[in-house]
Amino acid sequence: MNELVLTVDEAAERLRVSRWTLYNLMRSNQLRTIKIGRRRLVPVTALAECLDLLAEEAA
Repeated sequence: MNELVLTVDEAAERLRVSRWTLYNLMRSNQLRTIKIGRRRLVPVTALAECLDLLAEEAA
């Protein structure tokens, strides 16, 4: 089954960045997240959006 959302640790692992880098992306609104209860989850589609945004900024 394909996952729709990832935990912060899983998203950081997929992007190959630290948790702190992922939290900084979340804090700067470059990475969209969903809060369910006390958990912060990252939609898989948000990872692609974030990478596109960062690629545009780098160009």
